[in-house]
Amino acid sequence: MKIDLITLFPEMAEGFLNHSMMKRAVAGGQASFGWVNPRDFATDKHRMTDDRPFGGGPGMVMKPEPLFTAVESVRTANSRVILLSPSGAVFKQATAERLSLAGEHLIFICGHYEGVDERVCEGLVDEELSIGDYVLTNGALAAVVVVDAIVRLLPGVLGGGEEATGNESFSTGLLDYPQYTRPPEFRGMKVPDVLLSGDHGAIEQWRQEQAIARTQARREDLLKLNREKDENNT
Repeated sequence: MKIDLITLFPEMAEGFLNHSMMKRAVAGGQASFGWVNPRDFATDKHRMTDDRPFGGGPGMVMKPEPLFTAVESVRTANSRVILLSPSGAVFKQATAERLSLAGEHLIFICGHYEGVDERVCEGLVDEELSIGDYVLTNGALAAVVVVDAIVRLLPGVLGGGEEATGNESFSTGLLDYPQYTRPPEFRGMKVPDVLLSGDHGAIEQWRQEQAIARTQARREDLLKLNREKDENNT
C-alpha cells in the first residue's frame, strides 16, 4: 500500500513513520510512505499556503490552490483522499480495518490553522476523519495515528497472521483482557493461577470474562453497541 501525506510539516510525520513497525512495513514491502509539502506548490513570492477567512474571524485558513495541486501531483485513479479534520467521522478500529483493505493508495491531507477551504472538501476529499473530540495544532499528528492503525493490519507487518490482531481491543467489540508475562510474582503481585494452569479452555473462559468485565467498567458504551448489533442481526 502506498500512503502519501500532504502536510506543511513533513519532518514530523517522517520521524514517526521511519521507526518501529512502520519501518518494518517499508522494509517488507507492505507499505511505502511519501510526503508532499503544499508550500512547494504555492505560486506567490512568499509561498503562502493560508489566508484570512472571508467574513472575518480568528486564525487563518489553508488556501485551495496549493492543496489541490499537491494532491493532484500524486493522485491516481486508485487513490482515496482523506482529510484529517475535527469535523470528520470518528476514526475507529473498524475504519482502520476497512481502509487497510481499501486498495493501493491512500492520500491524507493534514489540516492546519483554522482548517482548510471548504472547496478542498467538495472537490478533492473522499472522506473526512477525526481521531477524537479535541483539537490539535495540525493534522500531521492525527495522520500518523491513523496510518499506524491501518498499516499494522496489513498482512505480514506484525507477523502471526490474523491471530496477531484478531483479539485486540475493539477488534471483538470489547476491550482486551489483562495481559501478564514473567516473572509470575512481582512485588507481591501474582499472575492469576489460571494463566499458569495450562488449561487452555479455562484460560479462554477467564480471558472472555475479564474482557467483558473490563469493558463494563471502562467502556459501557461498547457493550451497548454490541447489544444493539446483536438485536439488529436477530
